[in-house]
Amino acid sequence: MICTLPEKKLPNLMNILFVCVANSARSQLAEALAKHILPTSFNIKSAGSEPTKVNPLTIETLKNENLETKDLYSKSFNDLDSDFFNCLDFVISLCAEENCPVLPIRTKHLHWPIKDPSTPLNLSDSEKLKQFTEAKNSIENHIFDFKKTYLHN
Repeated sequence: MICTLPEKKLPNLMNILFVCVANSARSQLAEALAKHILPTSFNIKSAGSEPTKVNPLTIETLKNENLETKDLYSKSFNDLDSDFFNCLDFVISLCAEENCPVLPIRTKHLHWPIKDPSTPLNLSDSEKLKQFTEAKNSIENHIFDFKKTYLHN
């Protein structure tokens, strides 16, 4: 289907989807960070091919940065509004060591390989939180690079 939304003609509107498998950590971090860093006119969402639930360490990591978490929930591609899905400007996959979902749609695809911070499971709580913080920092750097590259500011 082709995007026919009239607001897509506005230069300050962009639809961005962050994807991973479970939509529990990396894509949730990316969604929250992008909503904080990119223009508020952007429509930013995340989804997974096999959604579970948002990892509590994702919430803790974002709260440590004073970022909004109340609207975050794990969702599948089928949960996305069709107008948003059909008018995507970018799909950004965040998988590193596992097979990332590929969406058969015509849009710009970017891949940012971010190690899954929720593995391995046998770490101490502080080591787990450190991995989530490292993932958050890496995603944040990618978003700033994205902003410089695609928004020219």
